[in-house]
Amino acid sequence: MSLLFNTPKNFRLRSLTLSPSSPSFSSPKSLLPFLSPASASPRRFPSFFSTRASLSSPASATTMGDATDAAMDAVQRRLMFEDECILVDENDHVVGHDTKYNCHLMEKIESENLLHRAFSVFLFNSKYELLLQQRSATKVTFPLVWTNTCCSHPLYRESELIEENALGVRNAAQRKLLDELGIPAVDVPVDQFTPLGRMLYKAPSDGKWGEHELDYLLFIVRDVNVNPNPDEVADIKYVNRDELKELLRKADAGEGGIKLSPWFRLVVDNFLFKWWDHVEKGTLKDAADMKTIHGLT
Repeated sequence: MSLLFNTPKNFRLRSLTLSPSSPSFSSPKSLLPFLSPASASPRRFPSFFSTRASLSSPASATTMGDATDAAMDAVQRRLMFEDECILVDENDHVVGHDTKYNCHLMEKIESENLLHRAFSVFLFNSKYELLLQQRSATKVTFPLVWTNTCCSHPLYRESELIEENALGVRNAAQRKLLDELGIPAVDVPVDQFTPLGRMLYKAPSDGKWGEHELDYLLFIVRDVNVNPNPDEVADIKYVNRDELKELLRKADAGEGGIKLSPWFRLVVDNFLFKWWDHVEKGTLKDAADMKTIHGLT
């Protein structure tokens, strides 16, 4: 496991490598010195050991961002500057952490090859209909596009760094289903998520923002209570296969201004319908392949 650090020019430490055989490293718990037990959120490294340039508060936007940041919705602004995404390499090894803001700037994605860990949840009800959401108009990246049930990031905190059986990612998925859709944790137990695969993709949102993610694809079949958060979600709908195909047709034809998120379209085009068969048969685990990282464009 490699941790990358930025340091002053007169004190340059390029990397620190920890391996499972090292006496100082046994599990993600070795990261605990940098985590606050009270809040489970990351502590800052000292300035000469700081991981990637990061911003400590939304107020920093006026100096670190540009004029467009001032118009950012207050909720999205807080999340962009306070949430710390997990930086990984193309083999999904943790190499550091950085703000959600920095991780979604195309300039930094291109210049520093910033790649962060993410997840996409596909939730089906007992009728095997897939729950979709339309992202809110205030989202910084891909506003008002239709996408799968929930898409977000595990954060750099103890509970969401756990590698074994993708438990950290599953914990994050449960958290964000509550945050975005108001789905209680009891309705989506972490042991009910089935990680089916991982994909790596890059997608610009506009001239400034974009995504570069190593995305865990999580499936779950549950009947749930949904109470969408309007700061995150503009609309929701359950669809069967035929209804999803009609939505795809309208998006392709440009009808009604319907747009789909790029990551959702990649999953639809490469995996979704064959995995839907396993949803209906109750054989999801037979479809799982967590060893391969699919590079998709």
